[in-house]
Amino acid sequence: MARRRSRRATVDDVHDLALAMPHVRIVEGTKGRPVYQVGGKSFVFFRNPRPDAVDPQTGERYDDVIVLWVADEGDKLALVQDDTTPFFTTPHFDGHPSVLLRASRVGELGYDELAEVVQDAWLAQASPTRRAKWLAEQTGQAGLRAT
Repeated sequence: MARRRSRRATVDDVHDLALAMPHVRIVEGTKGRPVYQVGGKSFVFFRNPRPDAVDPQTGERYDDVIVLWVADEGDKLALVQDDTTPFFTTPHFDGHPSVLLRASRVGELGYDELAEVVQDAWLAQASPTRRAKWLAEQTGQAGLRAT
């Protein structure tokens, strides 16, 4: 992921960016945590504390993990192996096309970086027709990236 200069991202930006994508529906996950879906497929969700994501110092479960889909294992590895990003994974997600991000670390990303990851998450789960339409619309609009 290319590092870009923009304002620091916030957790509110995660919500706003996910909702800005077309055909998005929010469903309530367990414990009332939001799950953003396109065509019935989750692309961003706020995860409950689980035993696979814990603070290495205290052993306490992280209570602020956000799961974001990626296109494939290559994209996943590019994010989690880049020491300049706050993305990570756990053995529970081995073979799953997603990365994890703690809400407490969202501010380590610029807004533009977060927008790219959320848009890519949507693209990973949207139908080919929806994906093609959205991408075609982006190529004609200044200021938005085309993937």
